[in-house]
This record gives sequence, structure tokens and C-alpha cells, in this order.
Amino acid sequence: MEIVKNAVVTLECKVSDPDGNVVDDGTTPLVYLHGGYDAIFPLLEEKLHGLKEGEKLNIKLQPDEAFGDYDESLVLVEERELFPSNVEVGMAFERVGDDGEDDMTFRVTDVADKKVVVDGNHPLAGMALIFDILVKEVRMASAEELEHGHVHGPHGHHHH
Repeated sequence: MEIVKNAVVTLECKVSDPDGNVVDDGTTPLVYLHGGYDAIFPLLEEKLHGLKEGEKLNIKLQPDEAFGDYDESLVLVEERELFPSNVEVGMAFERVGDDGEDDMTFRVTDVADKKVVVDGNHPLAGMALIFDILVKEVRMASAEELEHGHVHGPHGHHHH
């Protein structure tokens, strides 16, 4: 079966940077609902369309086609007192928007006596990424998966 709109696609997907450093070793399969459900990068979805089980795709995505360009304005220096006493590099915090919804995740990149540096960029922002993909399985989505707009079952969404 080929990858078409409303198909559930299982990929073995290894991701590396242009220097060959592994970003994702592909151990866990990537399972997504194909056809504009925003489950994967649009260019990647476009290039996968029409491929069949067993076929391969090797593609390089530029930063603006993946996690975006690095935005210096998303690096903020905040007062230490705004954070829990156990704050440390690597922690992540959700910023809540005016509507009460989480709208951005900030990672702590530095902690000093009275200041904390946080970064709202995705960890892979500004990086080109190379995807080495094998199409493992393709099946049509169930009515429930289509209604919910995502895959259910193993490696998919399990609850609502």
C-alpha cells in the first residue's frame, strides 16, 4: 500500500545533523496520520506521499523547514526569585499565555546567584536535519483515528 491521505504510516526514522551527529537513532518507530494533520514537518510529509512499504527516503531539511531558525529574542534573563529554589540547567518551564493556555516551553540554560537564563527556542532550532527514513508499514486510518486527527494504539495516542 502507498502513503496517501488518511493513511497511518509507520517509519523507521534516523535523524542526524550535517556533521553526522545522531539526533535520533530511530529506535522508536515514528507513527503518524498522513494528510495534513500537522504530525510531521510539511515538506517531509510531501516527500513521503506516494511511497510504499519498504521504500526509503533520504532528505535534508533546512532550519526553516524543521524547527525554525534560532531566535535570540527568545533567550531571556530572569530574576532567580521567579523560579523554584531547586532550579537547575536543563529544567523546562511552560509559559502561560493571556488565555490561560501553555504557549511556549523555556529551557533553563544557566543559573547564577540572582539570575536565570532561559531559552524558548526548540533545542534543534537553527539546525539543518538529515532524515534517513524507511517506510515500515502503511494502513488506512480507522474512523475513530480520523475523527480524532491522530493515531491510536501502539506508538500512537492512548487517551483523551
